[in-house]
Amino acid sequence: MPGTPPTRYVYLGPEGTFAEQALRTVPAAEHGSRTPARSVGEALESVRAGEADAALVPMENSIGGAVGVTLDELAEGGPLVITREVILSVEFVLGARPGTDLAGVRSVAAHPQASTQCRNWLRAHLPDATVIDVLSNGAAAAGAANGEFDAAICAPIGAARHRLTLLAYKIADHPDAVTRFALLSRPGPPPPPTGDDLTSLAVYIAHDRVGALLSVLMELAVRGVNLTRIESRPTGEALGRYVFFLDCTGHVADARLGEALQGLRRVCAEVRFLGSYPRHRWTDAVGDRPVPAPAGLSDADYTDAAAWLARLRSGELS
Repeated sequence: MPGTPPTRYVYLGPEGTFAEQALRTVPAAEHGSRTPARSVGEALESVRAGEADAALVPMENSIGGAVGVTLDELAEGGPLVITREVILSVEFVLGARPGTDLAGVRSVAAHPQASTQCRNWLRAHLPDATVIDVLSNGAAAAGAANGEFDAAICAPIGAARHRLTLLAYKIADHPDAVTRFALLSRPGPPPPPTGDDLTSLAVYIAHDRVGALLSVLMELAVRGVNLTRIESRPTGEALGRYVFFLDCTGHVADARLGEALQGLRRVCAEVRFLGSYPRHRWTDAVGDRPVPAPAGLSDADYTDAAAWLARLRSGELS
């Protein structure tokens, strides 16, 4: 039923990871079921198959960049749409079994991305400890809890889940690091416009035409649509063939973005709509407000111009 919030959620597992922590910031998810999946593909396929209503998966990290497997699934898998984005501060902690102190830590379990983001802290505080790669932050916490490792680099939710004592807080080398997650559902009417929205697209350009990518960008620029992100991924067809992922300010219901989408449809080999959804808001600071449209390119300007053209076509010249 359109407008009915999801009740069955799945997320990239295991339990005790940043993905679970991000999902729990979604109010409706607190009242529904939350099931971990073994991979991004498994999470999204459960939504496609109707076994879950929505899946939360990582899209990009401010340090590590885009999550390629998620982008590939969105470009090549059965259609899904983003209904919400969640941006979570990545706060790593060092957890250990009660009774363990920092001096006694000889082995540290960590996901490779976690140990990379905490490299300087490890070098300064545990230079002689052996860092052991594990599959997830949740697995690191579980391994420390069962005595397989002396300590774990993990998310706060993982340390709490496995009753670990925190030996150190906020150990990441980049304290402002964030991860962006997307909540995906089966295709349906997008959430209504809020006035501060994003629209995501996967665009396949005409590779045999000079200036094909420029023509894509111009369709947005001439209508005052702000491009907040562009990312390319190989299509797998041949070397040099790419799909471009675009995040644009605006909503599919907006007149100017609607015209831009029509323009992209005309000049691109294929356009896959990935959803229109509210932009994550950190604060009410000036820098977090939506960028206003240039003069003559607001939705009101487009509505006025469309009404004027309709009058001309009906024979009215005033």
